[in-house]
Amino acid sequence: MIDAPDRMPLTREFFDRPVLEVAPDLLGRTLVRMTPDGPIEVRLTEVEAYAGEADPGSHAYRGRTQRNASMFGPPGHAYVYFIYGMWFSLNLVCGQEGTASGVLLRGGEVTKGADLARARRPKARKDRELAQGPARLATALDIDRTLNGIDICAGPEAPLSVLTGTPVPAAHIRSGPRTGVGGEGATHPWRFWADGDPTVSIYRAHVPRHRGKKE
Repeated sequence: MIDAPDRMPLTREFFDRPVLEVAPDLLGRTLVRMTPDGPIEVRLTEVEAYAGEADPGSHAYRGRTQRNASMFGPPGHAYVYFIYGMWFSLNLVCGQEGTASGVLLRGGEVTKGADLARARRPKARKDRELAQGPARLATALDIDRTLNGIDICAGPEAPLSVLTGTPVPAAHIRSGPRTGVGGEGATHPWRFWADGDPTVSIYRAHVPRHRGKKE
């Protein structure tokens, strides 16, 4: 059986490129999550690039830790982290091994398995909200730290993979500052989204947290 062109899995070579090339090229691709109850698929519409030790907004800016170790490669793996003690976020590792760069998946359109996503996101008022934002996407797809470091290029039965999909034309891609990033990395225009897509989240600038409040 020959897969349709839009159902071909992205190769490791796709991810083995600079993060600012990979990030916008992920728009329109199909993220596949194989769950015990069946597959859920999301057409990616919003992402953010993080450039490791060269990027003040990155978890890896100050070097390798136990938490961010999977960011250092090899490319084509997942980096999952827990934030604010409430939510998980999913990143795809890219670039040469050791560079610690990755793309945060901020949102998309659920194109398959919407019933499974709704069961995990019962507060979503409309289907466009099911994976609108990184925490919602991770919740809808049952993403947690057990998936941290897994190989997303391991094949169709892997818990996570990315298919070719229909890439968003360059003329329809927009960019701007990343959501919630402060300090020196606040102005980097490394958030990319499909122009006019209803599943793209609302931009929110960084708001400093009060001292003493723990993540």
